[in-house]
Amino acid sequence: MMQQYQRLIYTVCLQFVHDPHTAADLTQDTFLSAFSAIDRCEPQYYKAWLVRVAANKCKDHLKSSWVRRVEAPGDDALPEPRGAPVGDAQDPIEQLTAQAGAAEVETMVRTLREPYGRIAVLYFLEHKTTAEIAAAVGRPPATVNNQLWRAKNILRQQIIERRQKE
Repeated sequence: MMQQYQRLIYTVCLQFVHDPHTAADLTQDTFLSAFSAIDRCEPQYYKAWLVRVAANKCKDHLKSSWVRRVEAPGDDALPEPRGAPVGDAQDPIEQLTAQAGAAEVETMVRTLREPYGRIAVLYFLEHKTTAEIAAAVGRPPATVNNQLWRAKNILRQQIIERRQKE
């Protein structure tokens, strides 16, 4: 069973955690848990059952306080885009602002879908802190940080796609 489904379970775990080593560990944990409870599942449902066990293992891992403490990005810490030079590389949002001017970035920020658009406008255009944004929109600061992080990622991806077209 492990040989048959190992690649599938590893792929499921990798989609959740985005780290090959952690995905391999979670794949192993999935099979250990599955083997200890294999008598509870009918053989024709092994595949779906293993995927569900893997998804639950990954969710538990991502919810753990260790992951949140060790791997959670700070307010403005974002991963570098793939293929970006290491070192003094500017954030693509900063580069676009420097190259094309604030008008283009403002247009991109204003066209973000909700809930990210409102958060991004307050942060990038009105220069509010996350605490001020949280108070203004009536959401917890952690939610605002999460939505701001996602807005930055969306903007970064749009900028990268725009550069590739040029």
